[in-house]
Amino acid sequence: MIKIAPSILSANFNDLANDVAMIDKAGADYIHIDVMDGRFVPNISFGPVVVKRLREVTKKPLDVHLMVFEAEKYIEEFVSIGADIITVQYEATQHLDRLISLIKSLGAKASVAINPATSVDLIKPIIPIVDQILIMSVNPGFGGQKFIPYCLDKVRQTKDFILEQKLNVDVEVDGGVTESNAADLINAGVDVLVAGSTVFNSTNIKQTIQNLKSA
Repeated sequence: MIKIAPSILSANFNDLANDVAMIDKAGADYIHIDVMDGRFVPNISFGPVVVKRLREVTKKPLDVHLMVFEAEKYIEEFVSIGADIITVQYEATQHLDRLISLIKSLGAKASVAINPATSVDLIKPIIPIVDQILIMSVNPGFGGQKFIPYCLDKVRQTKDFILEQKLNVDVEVDGGVTESNAADLINAGVDVLVAGSTVFNSTNIKQTIQNLKSA
């Protein structure tokens, strides 16, 4: 079943708790939280304090994407305050296997993200030991960007490898996801759709989430 993970990067920061409660009731499967450090990506977003408060207003899994350098400094704190899935960036560390082991040792699900220009072949050795692979379909750092078409092939490559190896690993895609391209993404092998602007700019959020699920 397709899961929808609205990205709160596109939510109303003046009323974040209400927006999270709203997408929770509307049928979101995960709450996607982009943590940015202003170094790995040219933006700064949320920290542990915000994630801790969000944990208080929803029981849905918190899908925390660490777009940061030195992620090892923050993983334990994010898990301790309620993160269920921790995604680290392939490009931001020289010790990816160590980070994956740390996440899993703390009881969270481990996920690895790759940027649009990063080849799927580079992460094949670690796919068997993670719970999820996140294919970035925009250059990370800002919400509301357009989907990069060649990322669809990367989804297919990732899914084909998972099926060939008979692995239980989800494929997530983040960036420019809309009701128009959701069907193509699902047909290519996506299990989890991260949608920010598409959900939060909708006049009927519940219907939009259902449309994405049934695309």
